[in-house]
Amino acid sequence: MGKQSEADFRGWVSTSRDGLRRTAFLLCGDWFLADDLVQEALSRVFVRWDRVAAGDDPTPYARRVVVNLYLDHRRRPSRRESPTEELPEIAVHDAPAVDGDRDRVIAALRAVPPGQRAVLVLRYWDDLSIEQTATLLGTSAGNVKSQASRGLDALRIALAGEAVPEERP
Repeated sequence: MGKQSEADFRGWVSTSRDGLRRTAFLLCGDWFLADDLVQEALSRVFVRWDRVAAGDDPTPYARRVVVNLYLDHRRRPSRRESPTEELPEIAVHDAPAVDGDRDRVIAALRAVPPGQRAVLVLRYWDDLSIEQTATLLGTSAGNVKSQASRGLDALRIALAGEAVPEERP
């Protein structure tokens, strides 16, 4: 990669990282994991930068990499922390108390199954169309519609404080 390509990549990262990080956070509900997902995504985009930058906008490609990394992380238990028999000596709290509607919605979003959450975040947070979301996730527009519908139902249930059913295939 030449110096100009590297400078172009750095410029793109400075304008796109925050949006990718917010998307990753809404997917996983954890700022630290979101940072890891974005960093890995940026590494993968950097390796393919000349090809990715040849298109109109590299952001959709990077967003797809973030979503795929998140879904892959959810599927592979070996990448997650494993339980131990002994409890830690210091109590660890999950998250601070939620304040206001924004925090309440984000907390409820964590209860939505991962595939549905990905569709909700891409459709309603990143404001992508059904077709753009389907392309990004590599699925059909009908699947995006049904996952969005089920995800909104699960989000409503979570906001009402009830248990959210498992994701249907």
